[in-house]
Amino acid sequence: MKRALQTSESIELAFFLALSGGVMDAYSYLVRDHVFANAQTGNLLLLGVNLSQGNLSQSVRYFFPVVFFAVGIAIAHNLKLLFKPRQLHWRQIVLVLEAVILVCVSFMPTEWNLLANSLTSLACGMQVQSFRKLHGHAFATTMCIGNLRSGTQAMVSYMHSREHEDLETGLLYYFVILSFVLGAVIGNWLIGPLGLRMILASPILLTIAFGIMFVDREHRKGRSPQAEENLK
Repeated sequence: MKRALQTSESIELAFFLALSGGVMDAYSYLVRDHVFANAQTGNLLLLGVNLSQGNLSQSVRYFFPVVFFAVGIAIAHNLKLLFKPRQLHWRQIVLVLEAVILVCVSFMPTEWNLLANSLTSLACGMQVQSFRKLHGHAFATTMCIGNLRSGTQAMVSYMHSREHEDLETGLLYYFVILSFVLGAVIGNWLIGPLGLRMILASPILLTIAFGIMFVDREHRKGRSPQAEENLK
């Protein structure tokens, strides 16, 4: 398998980000009152159901995570447009902000579940906007439906074409899905000993991802301005 053109598209980074995504979703759903941090389709469904039943107070707990997820996307894109890289890449800034947000969430009592879930969704929105490619293919580290579609499509293409590239692509997508599931498993295991602090596993994983991204900076030395532009 060829190496990714840049570390932000590498399988190593995708592994830790997907683990973190699984932990975040397990946390918000299992610890913070059955709200999805990542799966905003599920939140929108539950929002609509509760609105149809007149449960306005319940609707709020699903509405705000959706809004904060969108705000997270906006923050990440603004960082990309405005941040001038010096020692850090704008994606590394996103990872730092995510980690800080999730550390704050870990200290919020259950009475603050709405804010905790909203901030967790904010972090997820930032991550899904910032890391969107794996070996040049569109993917997500905080949700699985798109990965499942793309991975299955690639495997079916391989059955017809026998092109090794299609097989590699399909396996990459399924690897990310399995990494997300593993993150959920780890998160569930940590609920017993850590409770509300379980989400601290995500900042640890994001810190590892932050460190991995320095490899990208090292390999950029000597590239032409055009090559640098292509890797943004």
